[in-house]
Amino acid sequence: MWNSIVAEVLLLRKRLSTWILLGVWTIMHAVFGYVFPYVIYLNGDAGSAGLPAGLTPARLVGTFLEGYPFFGGVIALMLGVLAFGSEYGWGTWKTLYTQGPGRLHLFLAKLGGLAFLLAGFVLVTFAVDSLFSYALSLGEGAPIDWPGVSSMAQGLVAGWFLMAVWASFGAPLAVLSKGTSLAIGIGILYGLVIEGLISAFVNSVSALRSVAEAFLRANGYSLVQPLGVGGEAASSNGPGAFSGPYVGGEQAVAVLAAYLVGFLLLSALLLRRRDVT
Repeated sequence: MWNSIVAEVLLLRKRLSTWILLGVWTIMHAVFGYVFPYVIYLNGDAGSAGLPAGLTPARLVGTFLEGYPFFGGVIALMLGVLAFGSEYGWGTWKTLYTQGPGRLHLFLAKLGGLAFLLAGFVLVTFAVDSLFSYALSLGEGAPIDWPGVSSMAQGLVAGWFLMAVWASFGAPLAVLSKGTSLAIGIGILYGLVIEGLISAFVNSVSALRSVAEAFLRANGYSLVQPLGVGGEAASSNGPGAFSGPYVGGEQAVAVLAAYLVGFLLLSALLLRRRDVT
């Protein structure tokens, strides 16, 4: 199994799409988390209140996690779709099934390779965020106080967990559609339209609250809220804005874990029983 996982990691590492998504996600993370807020700070009365707290190392974990419940999730969904759906486009599932050790073994190996890849994405963005927060604080003369090791570890685990849930969502979409384009389109449509619209009408239609509380985005933001995310996401504009509803931390972990297990079981069942053509 370990050799199969290593092979999947090598396969994912050599795909151009992996590096493109890593570049896009890293740039988005830096621009929306640090560049834009810093430009807004410079265009305002920069000397009155000092560097915004969200740009300092002390708030590194909260700023780092701010985009993971939605934007990072969409990137992870694409990675999950590409990990499984690309095999249909290239016609390589037949070769893997006939020469490999079995469908379930291949499925678990792909999951292992994807898990390592997501960890790499999380570590890269965390390193870039750390560099930006340090450089901006140093340039503005702001205090450089790093969060504790346990806080940073919790942030890294939470970021990886959120990406893993969204990536697992992409796997059954890819197997169902036997490709990548339709699966990515459905995933983005779900995140932007279904979750976005229903969450936007929660305050107007109270009956939708229970529905919204079961969504990936609501539970994702509820998971990272105790780690320093909240006000920025609520006050921002655009498709990633979120103002609630929030649920308890334990419920968020349980719901997201249920999604993760459910998506993986569905993917394994479909991959085991469906024809590849």
